[in-house]
Amino acid sequence: MTRYDERTSRCALNRIFGFRPDIAHALVDAFGSASAVFAADVRSLPPGTARYFRQDGGISDSEYEKSEMELKMLWKHGGIFISDTDPEYPPMLQECPDHPLGLYARLSQDPEKVFRTGRTFISVVGTRDMSGYGQEWCRRIIFDLADTGGDICIVSGLALGCDITAHRAAIERGIPTIAVLPTGIDAVYPKRHTADASRIRSSDGCAIISDYPPGTVPLQVNFIRRNRIIAGLSAATVLIESRERGGGMITARLAFSYDRDVYALPGRIDDTRSKGCNMLIREEVASPVISTDALISGLGLGQKRKKRTPGDDMAILGQKFSSHLSAEDISAMATILTRIRENRGIDIETLAGLCGIGYRKVLELTSLLESDGMISTDLMQRCTIRIK
Repeated sequence: MTRYDERTSRCALNRIFGFRPDIAHALVDAFGSASAVFAADVRSLPPGTARYFRQDGGISDSEYEKSEMELKMLWKHGGIFISDTDPEYPPMLQECPDHPLGLYARLSQDPEKVFRTGRTFISVVGTRDMSGYGQEWCRRIIFDLADTGGDICIVSGLALGCDITAHRAAIERGIPTIAVLPTGIDAVYPKRHTADASRIRSSDGCAIISDYPPGTVPLQVNFIRRNRIIAGLSAATVLIESRERGGGMITARLAFSYDRDVYALPGRIDDTRSKGCNMLIREEVASPVISTDALISGLGLGQKRKKRTPGDDMAILGQKFSSHLSAEDISAMATILTRIRENRGIDIETLAGLCGIGYRKVLELTSLLESDGMISTDLMQRCTIRIK
C-alpha cells in the first residue's frame, strides 16, 4: 500500500470518475482512502465495486502511473494539483456533495491565500450575448462590491459576454477573480481571452482553475461539469442576463441546489436575454437585484465606502476638460451625464430637448464624453453611461 501516494491516487480517481464524483467519493469511503483503493486486492473487493477495477479506463496501476507523470509535468509548467484533503482546497466547494477530489490551478500566490476561509466568493454569470444594460449592470455591481472594501473574490468562467466582463471589471478595480475553465489549465477557452487568462493567473489573489486534466479539449458536455465548480465555490451567485436555457441558468440552479444565495438582475418582459432571470425570480429561486445597496446588504458586506455627490461630475469633468472647454460647456456636460444616468438609452435628439441645449452642442459634448470613455453610443445615437 505504501507505494500509492494519496495525492496521486486522488488525482487518478478524479480523472477516471470526473463526471461521476459520487462514485469516487463512494470508493474512498468504502476503502478508507484513495490510496487504499489502488492498493486493494482485486480478488477480494467489496460487493459492487469490481466493475470499476479494469485496465481500460478504470482503477489500475496504468491509470495511477498516468497521474504520476501528469503531476510531474504539471509542476514543470507552473501548475499545481490541490487535493480535497489539502488545507488549501476551497472550503465552500468542499461542502458540496459532488465536489471533485481535486483541482488543477495556475496562480501566482500560495493557494491557501487565494482560497482562504473568510473571503466572500461571488459568482457572476450570464449570457454570452450581453446587452448594453447587462454590461452596465455587471460592471456597476462589481464596482460597488469593490467599494465596500470587503475581502471578496469574483468567480466566473472566462467565456464571452458576462464572464469576461466580470473578470475584467474585477481586475480593473483591483479585486481578486477566479476563472474556472471547461478545459485543462494548459489551454484557454476561448483563445481570444488568452491575455486575460495570463493577467488573472499572474495577479495576487487570482487563479485559473479546472477539475479537468491537462490536455482536455472544450467539448460541449464539459461546460455543465464546469458550472458546478463555479456554483460550488461561491456563497452567492448573481445571474446578470440569460435566456430560458443556458449555462448561466444551470449555474444558478446548481447554486440553489447547494443552498447558496442566488440573485438575478430583472429585465424587460419582452427581452429574451432577461427571460431566464425573470423566470428564476418568479420561481423564487433567485432574489431580484433591485439595487446594488440591497445586494451588498444581502451579501452581508456592509455599505459602499463612497457615494456619488452632485459635485463629483463637475470636479471630474473640470480636471479632464478645463484646459480646452469653458466653464459653461463643462456645466452642460455634467447636465448631460445626469440625464443619461436617469434615462439609459436616450438618443441625442431627445437628450438635447431634455437638457435645454442645442442639438449640435449636445452632439459635440457627447462625442467628447464618448472619446474619453465616460459614455457609449450606438448606431442609433442612444447614449449609455460606461461604468468606470
